[in-house]
Amino acid sequence: MKKFILAVLLALPMTMFAQKFGHVNSASVVQGMTEYTALQTEIQNLQKQFYDEIQRKEADIKTKSDAYEKERATLSETLRTYREQEIQKAIQEYQEFGQTSEQELQKVYQEKLNAIQEKVMAAVQEIGNAGGYTYVFDAASIPFIGTSATDLTDQVKAKVGAK
Repeated sequence: MKKFILAVLLALPMTMFAQKFGHVNSASVVQGMTEYTALQTEIQNLQKQFYDEIQRKEADIKTKSDAYEKERATLSETLRTYREQEIQKAIQEYQEFGQTSEQELQKVYQEKLNAIQEKVMAAVQEIGNAGGYTYVFDAASIPFIGTSATDLTDQVKAKVGAK
């Protein structure tokens, strides 16, 4: 029994050396993908559309407020109240649009980024399996990478068509 335990203890370190470890800089892969560049362009275009609409709403509020200030002294109580409510409604719509547009930007960005990341992860898994790697880590989350670990970033970039 002692000989068996001794044999197992001697063989255990050998199995550790047989494992292959790899790492990938996934951020570099993602940033080099044409899908990511397209996502950045789409988000910038959407931001511009939202910004233009916000500017339009601000101008509308200013126009209504200026007109109200000029006419306020001559307006009846009913008309003053109506105009004030109209301005308040425009301000509320402006605020709601700002929040909604920000949420939509985040949603679109996250959905498309998730699809890109899934594509990268599939490539990592395929390369890891094909290469017989025990583990493939993301380089961003590893405090130290030894010389025995293989950098698979270029292989993953090639697989997903990244620069």
